[in-house]
Amino acid sequence: MPRTFKINVEDAEKIKETRKKINDKKVDKRLYAVQLRGEGYKNPEIAKKLDTSPKVVSRWVTAFHNGGIEALLPGKFGGNHRNATAEEEDAFLEQFKMAAENGQIISVLEIAEAYDKTFGKTHASHSTVYYLLHKLGWRKIMPRSKHPKKASDEAIEASKKLTLE
Repeated sequence: MPRTFKINVEDAEKIKETRKKINDKKVDKRLYAVQLRGEGYKNPEIAKKLDTSPKVVSRWVTAFHNGGIEALLPGKFGGNHRNATAEEEDAFLEQFKMAAENGQIISVLEIAEAYDKTFGKTHASHSTVYYLLHKLGWRKIMPRSKHPKKASDEAIEASKKLTLE
């Protein structure tokens, strides 16, 4: 049998006061669900009133029981787990900047391997390196001697002969 957490009336009043300061509708909905639970409503009744499922209400109540009001407030989710500060990134790319200015061709694979060694990562994705380069204003400039889809010299000569006749 699942555990049932009781929310006391004092907690319900604290939540009510907190809800007055909250502008986020999702957070307000979570807090309201726990407040209603403190006022004596059952999970199915709360779920029906808030147009959600009893399981979700139970999860919110459990979160409140384990972590208080802070557990229902928005936290930091996902995104941007940086390995280095902007200054460290600049210093890291300085070695490649010097090589590029001297006319050397630098590949993303080279930079990714150096990134792994410098920042202690294993197999940094190429998108990480591309993001870093883009953020710092670098762009892809690749010299090539000929167009990759250029026809062979023989095909060009044969074409010239056909058009002249």
